[in-house]
Order: sequence, then structure tokens, then C-alpha cells
Amino acid sequence: MLLEPGERTTDIGKQRQRIADVLSHENQTIFVVEHDDRLIGYLRAGGGDYQHNRHNVYIVVGILQAFTNQGIGTALFQTLEAWARSHKLHRLELNVMVHNLAGIALYTKSGFVIEGTRKDAFYINNHYVDEYYMARLLG
Repeated sequence: MLLEPGERTTDIGKQRQRIADVLSHENQTIFVVEHDDRLIGYLRAGGGDYQHNRHNVYIVVGILQAFTNQGIGTALFQTLEAWARSHKLHRLELNVMVHNLAGIALYTKSGFVIEGTRKDAFYINNHYVDEYYMARLLG
């Protein structure tokens, strides 16, 4: 979503190692959604590396456009919340471009609030684009 075509080459070995690294940490995980043996969505939750920020979880989520508005995002965020609570994590956070109205609606529905704006965070199609910081605190 962030990268242009050709900006990242995927090496299966490196990708396997990244997944293994994520899963080796108690405060990190990856959830995937498949349809007909095809990856159609995922959510990566990366917890902080240090004692002072281990309770923070940074989220990256993606769902193929053809599969949006089918409850997949909601299910991923419900699964994330249950996992985070079971691991006694407290803060869920993510960034979203301000024009991603569907994403913002999903995150708001999932209990996230906008905490701030990063002005001119991206340069896309000859225009600067702002980004929201969003977070949800678990009780």
C-alpha cells in the first residue's frame, strides 16, 4: 500500500525469516485471511522492544480491494483485540492517510481515535498527503 511497484522485491527466504522473527516475540503476531488458497488480508501487530514500550502495539493491516466491505477488517480487529488482551497489552496504534475514508471508518468502528496529524507525510501523484496517528487504549 505504501510502496510503488518495484520498490520492494519479495524473497521467500527473507519473508519466512521476518515472519519467524515476529512470531518469536510474545508481543508480536500476524493474522492472515485466505480465500481459495489466496492471501486476501493480513494484520501485523508489532509490540515494543523495550520494557518501557512493550505494552504498545503498532499495527499494519491490508485487505485486497475486491474483498473490502465484507467484514474482514472488523474480524481482524476483533481477533487483534482478543489477542492483545490475552497478552496484557495496552496501547494499539496505527497510521492512516487522511484520504483513506474506508480505513478511518473501520478503525473508528474498532475504537480507535485520531491523536494527531502528520502534515505532508507522503508525496503521491505530485501531491503531498497528510497522515493521521490513531490509537486505542485497552482497559
